[in-house]
Amino acid sequence: MPTKPRYTRLPAPDRRAALIAAALACIAKGGIRAFTVDQICAEAHVSRGLITHHFGSMNALLAAVYSHIYAASTPTLDALQDPKILSLLDHLFSPAVFNRAALNIWLTLWAEISNNPDLKSAHRTQYRAYHAMIAETLPPPHADQLARTLICLVDGLGLQHCIDPTTMPAAAARQACLDLLTPHLGPVT
Repeated sequence: MPTKPRYTRLPAPDRRAALIAAALACIAKGGIRAFTVDQICAEAHVSRGLITHHFGSMNALLAAVYSHIYAASTPTLDALQDPKILSLLDHLFSPAVFNRAALNIWLTLWAEISNNPDLKSAHRTQYRAYHAMIAETLPPPHADQLARTLICLVDGLGLQHCIDPTTMPAAAARQACLDLLTPHLGPVT
């Protein structure tokens, strides 16, 4: 009787996606301590060598995870409805993005940025694109500064939600952002 193969062969893009998903699952379960070769490979049901084969290093995998969650949680400018700033806030404070589990993954990754050059590079790339997209939704002449302030506020609100969701529910966080923006934009409807 033929034996069932121990591992499934996937095309490279699918295998990379599976390893990223496994790494995210490990971080969600146990933070950065769970981001190990053994745990990720067990989660993905692959042999140990595939992380090195597909990413070159664990640092590069962590950077790919960071880029993946940035892309998954940040809409493109074209995807936003008018008024774009309200559509953006609706997205950022939606249950899919503004939830404790997702925000805890962000916090885990943010804590590693200063110690991981690959992650720092991924962050710089993603942050520039995110900042530019938000600035595009805001009027000149202070769009860049206001976008930076809004990003800091959103990040801080997410941190507070992780600490105690009852003190910072999504509706209150969205309203705090509107309170910041209204003097600069006028009433936004």
